[in-house]
This record gives sequence, C-alpha cells and structure tokens, in this order.
Amino acid sequence: MKRLFDMIASGCGLLVLSPLFFILAIWVKLDSKGPVFYRQVRVGYKNKDFRIFKFRSMRVGADKGSLVTIGGRDPRVTRSGYFIRKFKFDELPQLINVFLGDMSLVGPRPEVRHYVNYWTEEQMHVLDVKPGITDPASIKFRNENELMEKAENPEDYYINVIMQEKIKLYLEYVNNASFWYDIKLIFKTFKVIITER
Repeated sequence: MKRLFDMIASGCGLLVLSPLFFILAIWVKLDSKGPVFYRQVRVGYKNKDFRIFKFRSMRVGADKGSLVTIGGRDPRVTRSGYFIRKFKFDELPQLINVFLGDMSLVGPRPEVRHYVNYWTEEQMHVLDVKPGITDPASIKFRNENELMEKAENPEDYYINVIMQEKIKLYLEYVNNASFWYDIKLIFKTFKVIITER
C-alpha cells in the first residue's frame, strides 16, 4: 500500500507541479552557472547509495568544503537558492526519487556516507526502511541552519548533537511506521510549511 501510494502521489505531484518546476529550473539556470539539479550521493534502503534529486541552491563545487549549511546567509548559497530553500522548493525534485523507488514520501531523511560512517550498529537500523522527503526529525529540525549558525564548531555540533537527536527520531519512526502515521506526517509537514513561512 505504501509503495502504491508513493507512486500515485509522486506521479500526480510531478504532473501538477511541472509548471513550477519549469519556472524554478529557468531561474536556477539563469541565476548561476551549473546544472539545474544537484545530484548528491546519499545512503538509502539497506545501506545502498543512490543519487538524490534537488534543485541546485548553491554554487557549483560548494560541497567540496563543509557538508553542512550554516545560517540563513551562507555565502555559498545562490540568490535563487535562498528563496527555494526558504520554501523547501529545493526538495521537490525528490518526487522523482520517490517515483523511481529510491525514496518514499515519508521516511528518515537520507544522509551522506560521510555521516553514516559515524553511526553505531544499532543506529544503522534506520536503513531498514526507505528514506523519505519528510519525517518527524525534518519537522523538529526545520530550522537546523539557524542552530548551526550559533554553534562554535558547526560540523562537531551536527555530528554530536543534531545528528544524534535526529537518529533517535528516525528509529522511533522505523519502530512505529504505518501507512496512517505517514499520512499524518504529510499533513503535519504541509501545516508547518504553510504556517511558518
């Protein structure tokens, strides 16, 4: 049921949002040099790597340094990037990943291998389900960049504080996942995006 829902919802979402995709793609392309999509390698279901689709919001090569984005005015973020990040539009192309089966609409956010290498054996159970576009941790840490900005050592703070809290929420989701819980989280995500922007 979950996979069928993912396919139908993501397919419909891609069709309905295609005009918005077209506008954002043009803006990203005209705003700075580089591709429209950012295809970063993430760790997915059963510890297998896949390439995530995101609208590119940073300058090409920006991920060669720190993997974390710091604050609301990270100099690596493009002008269009500030806007699409604020409204989470950069995440919309992940509907392609959902349709292809790499991801689900709801599930633990996929992490890069660099950070997964820090996980314990117990924490690796996060990978027992498909990663998703939204989950309880995404809602709780929706202002993650602002938290990072206040940290003395953002990378350290992410690994030892934020990531650990996220993994706890990921594991709670894995242990309590159900189709109706997913529906509830989808509505909760929409509510947060609409009311806080």
